[in-house]
Amino acid sequence: MPKIILVTHQKGGVGKTTLTFNLAISLSKHAKILVIDLDLQGSLISLKKMVTDFEIITYQKEIINIKKMDFDFILIDTPPYLSNQLPKLISLADLILIPTKAGILDLLAVKSTIDLIEAEKKLHKALVIFNMIKANTTLTLDILIGLEEYNVPIAKTHISDLVAFTRSVLVGGVQKDRNAQKQLNNLTKEVLTKLI
Repeated sequence: MPKIILVTHQKGGVGKTTLTFNLAISLSKHAKILVIDLDLQGSLISLKKMVTDFEIITYQKEIINIKKMDFDFILIDTPPYLSNQLPKLISLADLILIPTKAGILDLLAVKSTIDLIEAEKKLHKALVIFNMIKANTTLTLDILIGLEEYNVPIAKTHISDLVAFTRSVLVGGVQKDRNAQKQLNNLTKEVLTKLI
């Protein structure tokens, strides 16, 4: 039975798709991975012909028995808005990743996503990930303090705003950048630990 990892946040521009892509690459080194592109922009599905490490499909309503699919992990990339499919996906998910930038608007927007997760009684299965973090700023700490009131787990690993992550979808990962690879490895370990 595959582990389902939902990557969601109602705000656009927080790096959901790039994070999904890089986690899929990282996990595919030792597991069979499927990525479902739920975003109508189809950013991940457009990479299908270039990707050989994992499979990518678009979300289809026919995928009813997602838990019976022959993969170790299924990552679902969601659109930057609260779709009517999100509650069902949250209920199916073994882990819900909420990438967020360290910004005031991001903090305000994440509340709606957390409310949906809480409504499905899955807050203990959620993990907020600080993504695209700027170096040498105290804003991350300010947002971290603001997130405490939501009572949601926060990843210890922060993903920096490195060119290697942005470029990763073109070059097949971040393995050539030691700092980016270290961050991704640490995040992958956190994700796997949370799934146990």
